[in-house]
Amino acid sequence: QVQLVESGGGLVQAGDSLRLSCVASIRTFSSYAMGWFRQAPGKEREFVAAISRSGSSTTFADSVKGRFTVSRDNAKNMVYLQMNNLNAEDTAVYYCAASSGSYLLRRSANWAYWGQGTQVTVSS
Repeated sequence: QVQLVESGGGLVQAGDSLRLSCVASIRTFSSYAMGWFRQAPGKEREFVAAISRSGSSTTFADSVKGRFTVSRDNAKNMVYLQMNNLNAEDTAVYYCAASSGSYLLRRSANWAYWGQGTQVTVSS
């Protein structure tokens, strides 16, 4: 049974930074690509960032490129999303996801396991 639990969300002001964390209860954590998605009210869930199994490769949505970074610690079964220079358009529920497939796949359907989400609200 795979479980993902996100933390670190909150209310911040535009221009602030926030770091989200996700802990995974996966015995072979390093066998999974890890990703972050978000869903704003009234919108579909969208891809934000992903990291390869080893952590050596990452990919980002254009809307966050240059502001967000993603990292992982395979020894701790943790993945992180560092978000800098936040703006109101970043307001959403952020989800951690795991996939046995490629970290380059951006459709939600390609990611098998999901956390419950953490709310990020950016006030302008």
